[in-house]
Amino acid sequence: MVSAEKNSKKKSARKDLIKLGFSLVILFLLNYVGSFVFHRFDLTSEGRYTLSSQSKSIAQNMQGTALFRVYLDGKLPAGLIHLRDETKEMLDEFRAYSGGKIQYEFIDPSANPNEGERMALYKQLYKQGLAPIPLQVQESSGSTQQIIVPGAILAYRGREIPMEILQRQGNENPLAAINYSIEELEYDIDNAIHKLNIDYKPSVAFIHGHGELDSIHTASASKALEEYYNVRSIAINHHSGSLLDSAFNPRYKAIIIAKPDTVFSEPDKIALDQYVMHGGRIMWLIDPVYVPQDSLTKNGYTMGFPNDMNLEDLLFKYGVRLNNNLVLDFQCSGIPINMGPRGGQPQWEIAQWFYEPLIGSSGNSPIVKNLRLVEFNMASTIDTIRVPGVKKTILLSTSKHTKLEMVPPGRISTAIAHLHPPLTEDQFREKNQPVAVLLEGKFTSLYKGHIPHPYDTAKKFNYKPESKPTAMIVVSDGDVIRNETQYGGTSALPLGQDFYTKQQYGNKDFVLNCMNYLCGDTNLLPVRGRELQLRLLDDRKAKEDKMQWQIINLVVPVLLIILLGIILAAIRRAKYAR
Repeated sequence: MVSAEKNSKKKSARKDLIKLGFSLVILFLLNYVGSFVFHRFDLTSEGRYTLSSQSKSIAQNMQGTALFRVYLDGKLPAGLIHLRDETKEMLDEFRAYSGGKIQYEFIDPSANPNEGERMALYKQLYKQGLAPIPLQVQESSGSTQQIIVPGAILAYRGREIPMEILQRQGNENPLAAINYSIEELEYDIDNAIHKLNIDYKPSVAFIHGHGELDSIHTASASKALEEYYNVRSIAINHHSGSLLDSAFNPRYKAIIIAKPDTVFSEPDKIALDQYVMHGGRIMWLIDPVYVPQDSLTKNGYTMGFPNDMNLEDLLFKYGVRLNNNLVLDFQCSGIPINMGPRGGQPQWEIAQWFYEPLIGSSGNSPIVKNLRLVEFNMASTIDTIRVPGVKKTILLSTSKHTKLEMVPPGRISTAIAHLHPPLTEDQFREKNQPVAVLLEGKFTSLYKGHIPHPYDTAKKFNYKPESKPTAMIVVSDGDVIRNETQYGGTSALPLGQDFYTKQQYGNKDFVLNCMNYLCGDTNLLPVRGRELQLRLLDDRKAKEDKMQWQIINLVVPVLLIILLGIILAAIRRAKYAR
C-alpha cells in the first residue's frame, strides 16, 4: 500500500518535471524566434498603439541614438497625466521599432528645491524654444499655482530641437486640446526627427511687387516654413530670370502669391506662366473681391468691389475661375459688436460674423484630412473648368449652411450680426461651396502660339508651350495666410489665432501641408491626418459617484477574498471528510 503510494508520487513528480521541461523548451524557442521576428499586437479599435508605416521607417532608419528629454512630469492634473502617459507609450513604440536607438527620460522641472537653479532651468528651456506656463491646479483643499513645461527637447545627430507636446488651442475646451495633442504625438515625434535629418533645404519664395502681404503679416507662416525650406522674398521684375535659373530650371521649389491687390503686367504673367511650364509650383491666395476693412471698422459698413488683377485668363487656362461674390456661412467666427442702446453705455459682445467662415476639409486628401477648421475672411467661391490633362481636387468647402452675396453691389454691414430676429440656419440655403482647389497634371501655356513682345524669340526665352507634370493650389482668400499683429503692428500673433476670440484655427497646418505637398514632402502628411478617440473620465460624474466607487474599490475586493476563502474551506472540508 505504502509502496504503491510512493510509486504514484514518483510518477506524478516525473510528469511535473517533464511538463516543466517542455514549458522551458517552448519558452526558449519563443524567445529565440522572437529575436528574429518582431511584432507588436494592438487590440484597440482605432489602432492607437500602431505606428504608421512612415513612422516605422523613420524609427528603423535612425542614424544614431536620439534622446527625448520630456519635461511633462511631476504633480499634474488628470488630463496632463493622461497626456504624459500617452507620450510615454508612444515613445515606447518608437523605441521598440528603432531597436533601442530612440531613448527618452521624463524630467520634473519643478522638482529641484533650489529656487535659483529651478528658475535657471526654466530660462534655459525658454531659450531652447519651450515656454514654461503657469497652471492653476484645482484640488479638494483648494487651488495651487504650478509651472509646467509641456514639451520635450530632442537631441540627435549633434543638434537639439524643441518639441511641443501640449498643443494649446486658445479658448478651446482643455479636453479637446489634450485629445488634439494626443492625435498629434506621432506626427510631432516624426516631424522632430525629420527636421534633424534634413541636410539640404530647398528654397521657396513669397512673391512681392503687386501689393502682396508684407513680412510682418506673413511672419508666422514664414517661421513655420523655415523649419523645412529656405524662405525668400522676391520680385518678378517683369521677366522670368528671378524664377528660373540659367539652365531654365525653377530656382524655387514653390512660390506663394499672398493676397495681391494690384494688376499683374503681361511680362509678369509670362514669367509666372513659364515658371509653371518649367515645373514650378504655385500656391495662389487671391481675393477676387476687394473689401476696405478700415471703413468697416470705422463706420460699421463698407462695400465690396471686384478685384481685377489681370489673372483671370491665366487661372482659367489652368482650370479654375474665381467668382465675384462673398461667402456668408452660419459656421463662422465672431467679432465684438456694441449691443448697447444708441447713445448709451457700450455693451460689447462677441457676435457671429458670417463673413468670417470657418471652413472644413472636403474629401480625404492628405493635405486636409482631419485638419482643424480654417478661418477665412471675405472669401469667394471657386469654379473648376474642364482642362484636359489636369486633375482637380476640392480641398476646402463651406458648410451646408451657406449664403452667397454677389459683387456688385456687395454692401457689408456689421448690423447683420445683431439683427432682431437673428438670422437662422434655414436662411443659409447654399452648401459646400469650394474655396480651395488642388490642380495637378500637365498645364498648357496661356501664351501658346502667341508670345507677345518683347518675348518673341524662343531662343532667348526658352519658351515652353506645355508643362512637365506639376501642381498648384488656388485659395479664394488671401487672409488664410495672414497672421494678426499686436503691439502696434510690431509683433506677429500665431497664424490661425483669431484676434478677438483667441481661438486657434488650422490655418498654419493648412499652409504647411499645402507647401509640403507641392514640394514633394508628403511622407508625414498621412501621420498628421490620424484621428484618435479620447476616453477620459467625466469629471462631473466622477465627483457625484466618488463615494460609490470608493466603497466598491475598498469593500468589494475584501468581500471577494472572504468569499474565496469560504469556498476553498468548503472544498477542503468536503475532500478530507471522505
